[in-house]
Amino acid sequence: MASSAVLKGKELAKDDKADDALRPSSYHVKRCFAKYLEKGRRIIKLHDLMEEMEHVIDDNNERNQVLEGNLGFLLSFAQEAAVDPPYVAFAVRPNPGVWEFVRVSSEDLSVEPITSTDYLKFKESVYDEEWANDENAFEADFGAFDFPFPNLTLPSSIGNGLHFVSKFLTSRFSGKLTKTQPIVDYLLSLNHRGESLMINDTLSFAAKLQLALVVADGYLSALPKDAPYQDFEPKLNEWGFERGWGDTAGRVKETMGTLSEILQAPDSVNLDKFFSRVPTIFNVVIFSIHGYFGQADVLGLPDTGGQVVYILDQVRALEAELLFRIKQQGLNVKPQILVVTRLIPDAQGTKCNQELEPIIDTKHSNILRVPFHTDKGILRQWVSRFDIYPYLERFTQDATAKILNLMEGKPDLIIGNYTDGNLVASLMANKLRITQGTIAHALEKTKYEDSDVKWKELDPKYHFSCQFMADTIAMNASDFIITSTYQEIAGSKDRPGQYESHAAFTLPGLCRVVSGINVFDPKFNIAAPGADQSVYFPYTDRDKRLTQFHPAIEDLLYSRVDTDEHIGYLENRRKPIIFSMARLDVVKNLTGLVEWYGKNQRLRNMVNLVIVGGFFDPLKSKDREEMAEIRKMHDLVEKYQLKGQIRWIAAQTDRHRNGELYRFIADTKGAFVQPALYEAFGLTVIEAMNCGLPTFATNQGGPAEIIVDGMSGFHIDPHNGEESSNKIADFFEKCLQDSTYWNGISAAGLQRINECYTWKIYANKMLNMGSIYTFWRRVNNEQKEAKQRYIKMFYNLLFKNLVKTIPVPSHEPQQPVSKKQSVNKQGTSKRSQSGLQSLF
Repeated sequence: MASSAVLKGKELAKDDKADDALRPSSYHVKRCFAKYLEKGRRIIKLHDLMEEMEHVIDDNNERNQVLEGNLGFLLSFAQEAAVDPPYVAFAVRPNPGVWEFVRVSSEDLSVEPITSTDYLKFKESVYDEEWANDENAFEADFGAFDFPFPNLTLPSSIGNGLHFVSKFLTSRFSGKLTKTQPIVDYLLSLNHRGESLMINDTLSFAAKLQLALVVADGYLSALPKDAPYQDFEPKLNEWGFERGWGDTAGRVKETMGTLSEILQAPDSVNLDKFFSRVPTIFNVVIFSIHGYFGQADVLGLPDTGGQVVYILDQVRALEAELLFRIKQQGLNVKPQILVVTRLIPDAQGTKCNQELEPIIDTKHSNILRVPFHTDKGILRQWVSRFDIYPYLERFTQDATAKILNLMEGKPDLIIGNYTDGNLVASLMANKLRITQGTIAHALEKTKYEDSDVKWKELDPKYHFSCQFMADTIAMNASDFIITSTYQEIAGSKDRPGQYESHAAFTLPGLCRVVSGINVFDPKFNIAAPGADQSVYFPYTDRDKRLTQFHPAIEDLLYSRVDTDEHIGYLENRRKPIIFSMARLDVVKNLTGLVEWYGKNQRLRNMVNLVIVGGFFDPLKSKDREEMAEIRKMHDLVEKYQLKGQIRWIAAQTDRHRNGELYRFIADTKGAFVQPALYEAFGLTVIEAMNCGLPTFATNQGGPAEIIVDGMSGFHIDPHNGEESSNKIADFFEKCLQDSTYWNGISAAGLQRINECYTWKIYANKMLNMGSIYTFWRRVNNEQKEAKQRYIKMFYNLLFKNLVKTIPVPSHEPQQPVSKKQSVNKQGTSKRSQSGLQSLF
């Protein structure tokens, strides 16, 4: 956790030493703190701090005077405060990722810096005073093992870990040629199924390798650039080179030239380029355990949503990139990707009871399903993601056995998804000593306010103690962490990021995490996903348009008959359509958009509104929040008399038809609106822009990074509906005045997507991470091992005991373990068994 000196030397007010002009301010500040202390020990959020101050100082001029002083300075950066009379402790965040903690005395208004440990004790005293004062309370300090590692320093650099690692390695290798020996040692370690790659023992020292590269360069210069590797392989073998440099003379010469440059004068650009060509990764394992993971009929089932689509698209992109790289490396290797999930015997009509399932549109990728076990056998029924932890250790062992058999050896890279998948990835990666990446998707800790300090209250239902500890273990064990946006890591100026909330936190009575994860760690990287461009493509690609859906979409948008799929109608179909599609909950703010539209007559005169989401009948929903939003939607349509201007369509799951729906609305010269109060990434924004639909999206979260405001789309403030609706209306007015304006924004949105948000870009980034972090792991092996021992101790002493508190169902009939359910290859079973004996 980084800190700054922003509060150094600050005093909230001077009392007896103050001049007359300052005395009123000092008086009001003391009254404020008296108000804060009035209710005794408690935690106060920022909005409550400001609200209580306004109650004390009701005169605007006097309040402004106080806010212009040091109290205003403190409150402008404070995220929360913990009260323990006569003190108020503040958690202060002057910049993303940068935290300070101070204690203010209500008696003399003195400000004293305190540690994160001290601040956490203030919070704990509200819930468990005895434990807060216990000198032997369990403390976890993962940061204590990070001191040998360099960290980024600027908040603006957070998430650029790969670039930082390359620059740091460059500085380490600069100077003498002997400093580059770790690169040589790493190349010597490369092999595929026992066959050496790149170099052999002939070139065991940097000086020898450098000389051989010079000789090879002269030889390759005389060959045609397109000469296949096989034509000159014997000659390169004589000098100590093996396969993997390239498939043609030109490619091999270029790769060797890049390494030669690094050995002579290291620079980060060449280092990145070289390691992107090194044949490091062939076999990848991706864990996504909870829910129903399948390719059909699973979306909408419990714990099953966008993550499934994300991973399947990810796999297709990764396989394509692996095949492309392997070909360019001149190797004849078939990559393998396994998505490992849970096998559910009671599969609800899906294929989730099928052990091995090929992934559609791939050649070498499969879903591998491994069952959960209890003492009575295989667990048949679905298990909530909150109750999944008792099964994960055994699942890791069983999955590892099957993976080693199927892949005929260890994978080269393991990627975890969500808390459960990340924990299993950590356990397996540690056992097999393999490079590990993690993807959180969504960290539950930030979804539920004060869920750490209130863990005892929430644990019976959510088991947050297990989840938060599992997340902390995986974050620290991982070699690199992939996020979709900067805000996911470090938030914004006013709002902490998801990972940032794990920097220091406490579960009173259980564990005080004084240093959980440091968002300035170079393991953090931003790799935004894309949308499947075979499904979401521009409306102008007429030859690819899915015209078979047009009659159904025509009916979906314009039929005047209410059905189970759509209600309301559009009186004037010549108007463009503004369109939004999301879950019907408070955060997605679809009802907010309807209200903006209802209040803005100028906008209503120009466009129709189409909403896709939820049910029409609140009784069909099982979610209380969704039920309330359904009722609110009906009330708003009635209140603003929107009949003839709004079409409400029930939630749609056919993404091929949804893709054509985006394009159909683009044909009307409409726009997509994403009005969420907060959006971690914004996949629908990517989908809409891919289809060429001008997009208005929330400025709270990921979409603010996806769209360049006013150029490739527009930011809207979900908390200011009048401003947002006027911004949309201004756009359509300008389109009426300038017939090229709509096309310009549409084209700029597509350009933005193709430059930054495609699965090809994502796959390229991920494989580059896998390659260079594998090398980084080897270079820092001793430090990595020390931290892993600490993580293992934490796992065994704390986490495993927490898991025992989660009930395991015993009333359901269990399926006995059958030998037939094991995936096995006769040619590899013996080797895999010996490998497992050493692991487990």
